[in-house]
Amino acid sequence: VGAMSECRPLRLLGLHGYRQSERRFHQRTGALRKALRGRAELVAVSAPHPVPGGGGEDDDGDDPPRGWWFSGPGTFEAGEVAAAPAGLEESLSAVAAALAEHGPFDGLLGFSQGAALAAMVCALRARGDPRFPVAFAILVAGFASRAPAHSHFYREPIALPTLHVVGNTDAVIAAHLSRELAQHFVEPVVLTHPGGHFVPAAAPQKRAYLDFLGRFRPGEGQ
Repeated sequence: VGAMSECRPLRLLGLHGYRQSERRFHQRTGALRKALRGRAELVAVSAPHPVPGGGGEDDDGDDPPRGWWFSGPGTFEAGEVAAAPAGLEESLSAVAAALAEHGPFDGLLGFSQGAALAAMVCALRARGDPRFPVAFAILVAGFASRAPAHSHFYREPIALPTLHVVGNTDAVIAAHLSRELAQHFVEPVVLTHPGGHFVPAAAPQKRAYLDFLGRFRPGEGQ
């Protein structure tokens, strides 16, 4: 069994952005999955909460846009100091269930709101929460939740290895928000790219992903 686990690629649980879904995230990470081929496998999971109001032009009744939590009734704004955020506990449970049912996983890869959620999972993992057996996380366009109810996640430095991917021209999650999230971690690795709100996978980013993933072996998080 040991030899088998050494041979397999790392497995990453993918957490999509707000208004995305497992399928939409899969479509938008093709270049990344190709860049990681042989080293890491990305398996996405859909958030438990449908976003009210549909998905606009690319709306698909079978695949509604989804979110991990709401800052207001059926809405989400990353910069909002939400007095009554809703839905986070269900999402933490959904991540725990995905790790248990589709695992083993070695790490997390989150984008935007999914990166913010992955950071919270890292905080719980670092405190010894047995539901989240992961060894590291890649956080793309992440941010720290402004909701006072979520402040406990950031009270102490989060001792889990992380790669923070920051888009210098990101108009959705400003670069300073992603850098601020990185400061909540012990020894974060920060990768900046010139682009906007997407998961970059050009040669410089591919090298950074592979360098970071090269620190880990399958099965270390379990």
